[in-house]
Amino acid sequence: MTTLLVIAKEPRPGRVKTRLTPPFTPEEAAALAEASLADTLDVVARTPARRRVLVLEGAPGPWLPPGFDVVRQCAGGLDERLAAAFAGCDGPALLIGMDTPQVTPELLTVDFADCEAYFGPAEDGGFWALGLAQPDPSLLRGVPMSTPRTGAAQRARLTGLRVRQLPPLRDVDTAHDAALVAKAAPGGRFAAELERLARAGR
Repeated sequence: MTTLLVIAKEPRPGRVKTRLTPPFTPEEAAALAEASLADTLDVVARTPARRRVLVLEGAPGPWLPPGFDVVRQCAGGLDERLAAAFAGCDGPALLIGMDTPQVTPELLTVDFADCEAYFGPAEDGGFWALGLAQPDPSLLRGVPMSTPRTGAAQRARLTGLRVRQLPPLRDVDTAHDAALVAKAAPGGRFAAELERLARAGR
């Protein structure tokens, strides 16, 4: 069975979702980040897994459901932190971030019986999911992160492996993204928080 990894930041104002500011205040952006993280963790908690790990920058909060191991992110760039997350696994692992609250258990229920990797492209050119049957940190180290070519660069690292592609998803980076993601998952905490802010005049 697969280990599910979620890499995330503690949702603190001024530290998360800074591209949502403006139009949102840092406190509102953090509230949206917390809702996104809570939705993501809830989905992971409902997905069959060998182990569930939150790879966290910061401290856990009331948004963390039971059943997760919490591992502190290492120092370094995002590529090093993702590589370290995989290095802590001793079998098949699937890693996602906290930016796709529209994810579902069905998307995360992967089977490595006839492939060696899973790749989930993001609509902004990055990627929202990466799965490895044999976790190899070298497949991530040195990949340029947070660029429009990040997804293509990471996918190129998987050349030679049998790869299954997951559907593309939209990350929540901007207010426009937030509106579209809320429409894709209207029953979640993220959509409810965005609606609450809209009613408050945002």
